[in-house]
Amino acid sequence: MGEKIKKAVVLLSGGLDSCTCMAVAQEQGYELYPMSFDYSQRHDREVELARQIGEFYKVPDHKIVKIGNFGGSALTDKNIDVPDYSGEEHIPVTYVPARNLLFLSYALGYAEVLKADAIFIGVSSVDYSGYPDCRPEFIEAFQNVADVATVEAILGNKVKIETPLISLTKADTIKLGLRLGAPYQLTTSCYRGGDKACGHCDSCTLRLKGFEAAGFVDPIEYE
Repeated sequence: MGEKIKKAVVLLSGGLDSCTCMAVAQEQGYELYPMSFDYSQRHDREVELARQIGEFYKVPDHKIVKIGNFGGSALTDKNIDVPDYSGEEHIPVTYVPARNLLFLSYALGYAEVLKADAIFIGVSSVDYSGYPDCRPEFIEAFQNVADVATVEAILGNKVKIETPLISLTKADTIKLGLRLGAPYQLTTSCYRGGDKACGHCDSCTLRLKGFEAAGFVDPIEYE
């Protein structure tokens, strides 16, 4: 019998961080199984770009899952405006309630079906908007749940929640991704979701600052 193929479910949003996770997982020798979500976000551009990233990596399968929308966020309720970056230390209205908890739960179910070894998620607790589901405490808590939540885990085949960007600055993430050949030209980080990124929302601002600090030019177009 040949060596067992390592499999990883990668939560792929079409953004810079999740694209970097694809590159990291590939470098580590995993067969990539991306999972993306249509959660009634303001635009479908990120889902289309996620699809293109999957094609770039020639993945064997790419799950695009539609889940319900509870509102309560500027990303899912068009009656709430996406604010410009303020630099203030508060959780902005772009926080989507329980988003990463839902995403990881779906990914865990898919990982069990695949008998995958890992789930990659591109959370960072350094250059981020203060979302509670991007913190190490949340990932640790979900890992504890994953370790007892599936038949595969009970059989001793636990799935590792991999967070390769958790302690990296945005600049360090960009350097890592560029070194690994991540197709950043296929990504978007803009919360407003136009054909060109706005350059002013939280996510665009953190991305632009990251490229500047890394000493590289962002390959996507801005308004």
